[in-house]
Amino acid sequence: MEKIGRADASGLLSQQVTAVRYFFLNLAPSGRDALTLVMGGREQCNPDYRISRRGFPFHVLEYVVSGHGSVRLDDRRHALGPGVVFAYGPRTHCEIHTDPRDPMVKYFLSFAGSGAKQRLRRCGIAPGSARQLAAHAEVTSVLEDLVREGQRSGALVRRICAVLFELLLLKIEDTSTLAPHASEPAREAFLRCKALIDAEAERLGTLEQIAAATGVEASSVCRWFRRYQGTSPYQYLLRRKMNLAAEHLVENGGLVKEAAQRVGFADPYHFSRAFKSVHGVAPRALLRYRAAG
Repeated sequence: MEKIGRADASGLLSQQVTAVRYFFLNLAPSGRDALTLVMGGREQCNPDYRISRRGFPFHVLEYVVSGHGSVRLDDRRHALGPGVVFAYGPRTHCEIHTDPRDPMVKYFLSFAGSGAKQRLRRCGIAPGSARQLAAHAEVTSVLEDLVREGQRSGALVRRICAVLFELLLLKIEDTSTLAPHASEPAREAFLRCKALIDAEAERLGTLEQIAAATGVEASSVCRWFRRYQGTSPYQYLLRRKMNLAAEHLVENGGLVKEAAQRVGFADPYHFSRAFKSVHGVAPRALLRYRAAG
């Protein structure tokens, strides 16, 4: 695997970012390949983040995890927020700005190949376009796996990342089946609520907070979740919280009360009961599994 330092890649990477995690797989891809992942990473935009590119050597897919901003792709402007994916090609005029009051955190992937444009079109995000995805947590998870694997060394890293990249494209393609039609405003509103929970489960605690954040009635949120998700919004939120808590315990260990506070539970006993109701084991048991491993 080829890796280069940040200074060597200054022409490809923004300098207006912090907390960066980059990987470099193949900075000189062959034109004979249908699709080659070149590089990627996760970056937190500084409040003054603002880039303008008249061209770029590769195709790029970017995905916003948190924060807000905007992107202009040729002559079209798109608002950016959690769950928005956008793509641009080597000849796309791309301008990206972050909201200085709410700077974005985003992933990006650069890739090349004779089939790059067609593959983007097939997964519903043609170069020069942007759209909101419903499966926010799932897409973020695959991107995180990609960055982690891309930073490893080893003979199989490129192949592993190629598989994860195809999985990501399939996830994006799959969400197109969830996209609402113009005649389905209820489904569109449901997807907004679902994306909000996926992105901000840690800070959300009640149905009323979900409803207020999306500007709808709490009773409508309940009805939409029952219709399209087959569960209540609170149960969906609780499962998302407990998944985040389990990830924290497995990756970081620590005290149960710390995991509880991380997902908005002031009472660790209430948290433990909720955790066991979702995962079938108490959080302390998960810590024991971690210690045994």
